[in-house]
Amino acid sequence: MAKRPRIAVVGSANIDLTTFTESFPKPGETIFGQKFDLGFGGKGANQAVAARLCGAEVVMVARVGRDLFGPATIENFKKLGIDATHVKQVDGLSSGVAPIFVEPSGQNRIFVVKGANEALKPADVDAASEALRSADCIVLQFEIPLDTVYYAIGFARKHGIRCILNPAPGQPVKMAALAGLDYFVPNESEAETITGLPVGDIAQAKQCAKRLLAGGIHRVIITLGANGCLLATNDAAEHLPAFPVNSIDSTGAGDAFIGSFAVFLAEGMPERDALQRANLYAALSTTGVGTQKSFCDRIRFEAAWAAQSQVRYASTPH
Repeated sequence: MAKRPRIAVVGSANIDLTTFTESFPKPGETIFGQKFDLGFGGKGANQAVAARLCGAEVVMVARVGRDLFGPATIENFKKLGIDATHVKQVDGLSSGVAPIFVEPSGQNRIFVVKGANEALKPADVDAASEALRSADCIVLQFEIPLDTVYYAIGFARKHGIRCILNPAPGQPVKMAALAGLDYFVPNESEAETITGLPVGDIAQAKQCAKRLLAGGIHRVIITLGANGCLLATNDAAEHLPAFPVNSIDSTGAGDAFIGSFAVFLAEGMPERDALQRANLYAALSTTGVGTQKSFCDRIRFEAAWAAQSQVRYASTPH
């Protein structure tokens, strides 16, 4: 490892409340569920945890409610070694929550209540400016107000800090506010929502990335699930395939990709190498259930990377 990078995440923190049930109740009906799971989530928090597990120093800028979940979320960050100085409780708002209801078939229904995440304002970016200026990379998502996202991008640009934006969940954006952004990293559906172009295959992904680059973004990375990812610049586009694993739950894989990529890049790895490693880190996260619970630490990742390297070497003609 070349150096220990410092990653700053300005984003969301939620609590995932998952109920497993045989069926959904009718109006006015009460039924028994089979199983319940409570976990820490939110795209921002997930990406911060992935970055921390990959070995970075991580600072989180977020808002939680003054409820049962707020202190627990802050304590979880501290337990993982994430700097939670700028994770504040907000009066009058609940913490962000995601009640999830899952049928035996795996079909789910999800409600996301943003709660205190909506209270993260541009002024909070300024309040955390000292911590943000010391970062090698600032990571952002769309589960906080867009005005705060745009402001944080401008802050990063002003101070010469690398910035990665994961536009999730996908929604219309002011492309002019993203001009000069270092990395724009949507998945297929988010890229479609933002550009209006289909992303059903690699060729379509390239056209979509071309549209995004025309807005002044430096690099576009479209994550393609089991197909890996596409890296596009104004000069070229390259598809980087995924690593084969026994996947059982892809929830949070995109967050694993973003958080790990930020670390590998900040360590000074060449961009392509950082992306290949992020592909594997994301793939490994799908071999476990849940989001943060499924992310591996750096030791396990390096062992898996070494094993994959041996496989590639063995399959290469000598």
